[in-house]
Amino acid sequence: MGAVTEHREERESGGDVRFRKMVLEDIPDVMIIEHESFTLPWSKEAFYGELTQNQFAKYLIMEKSGSPIGYAGMWTVLDEAHVTNIAVRTAHRGMHLGERLLRRLMSYAWELGMQKMTLEVRVSNDVAQSLYGKLGFRPIGLRKGYYSDNQEDALIMWCDLAKRLAGQQGADEEGSEA
Repeated sequence: MGAVTEHREERESGGDVRFRKMVLEDIPDVMIIEHESFTLPWSKEAFYGELTQNQFAKYLIMEKSGSPIGYAGMWTVLDEAHVTNIAVRTAHRGMHLGERLLRRLMSYAWELGMQKMTLEVRVSNDVAQSLYGKLGFRPIGLRKGYYSDNQEDALIMWCDLAKRLAGQQGADEEGSEA
């Protein structure tokens, strides 16, 4: 389980990228990322509750040169992980960092014993759907009117982590400290 519980450094062009567990002190930075990324951002109180009261919540921070540039969260129930949020600062988009963050979240879920992972994505978000498909997520249904800002439908996607990650854990962790 030590893969994400300790600081781990990976080299990225122009600086280092680290993944670590989110702590309360990260909430102000997470709020900046939230407001850059979502039309309905979560509140700081919601994140505080996730970190202090929700035993199923697991959140990661992605740092570059010591500053949080992304985060991802999931709820782990039985053997399933439900992605709650994933976002990268605007200035760092288009560099495949969102993919790295999701790969790390998937690995973390696998380390915690999760067999499957699910998420919802706006039906209009082709970029995110493409990334999720690349990483093994498949559409299985719709949640009608899921997004309250515009009543947009959400595409429900699932990934079989056992099929996706079993035997290739080393490939996703290449260049990381153990």
